[in-house]
Amino acid sequence: MKKFLLIMVVLFSILDGCSNAESPTGSASMNSYNKNLEKATFAGGCFWCMEPPFEKLEGVVEVISGYTGGHKKNPTYEEVSSGTTGHYEAIQVIYNPNKIRYEELIEVFWRQIDPTDGGGSFVDRGDAI
Repeated sequence: MKKFLLIMVVLFSILDGCSNAESPTGSASMNSYNKNLEKATFAGGCFWCMEPPFEKLEGVVEVISGYTGGHKKNPTYEEVSSGTTGHYEAIQVIYNPNKIRYEELIEVFWRQIDPTDGGGSFVDRGDAI
């Protein structure tokens, strides 16, 4: 139970921290990217496994893979995979809230992870946090 609670705290901390991430156009705000679009960032193991379910949704404009957390600036995939940077794979979903609600994105997210599994999510295995 303690492991589950720790995973949930870390997960929500990551999600909260990602909400202040830069937009796909760099340091510009999302409003200057497109006034009708919003962004949501999710971390849940392998970003390649997380991309397709979101890309299929009507109202999702773009899904961008990247990393969140960690201490190394601009890490490579190999560095993150080594487990030495403290980063987690994440995706940023750019969507039109007039076509899809944030709550629908959250529902898709919860179907992509298993927060009760301390060894990873589905085929993405690794050390627990």
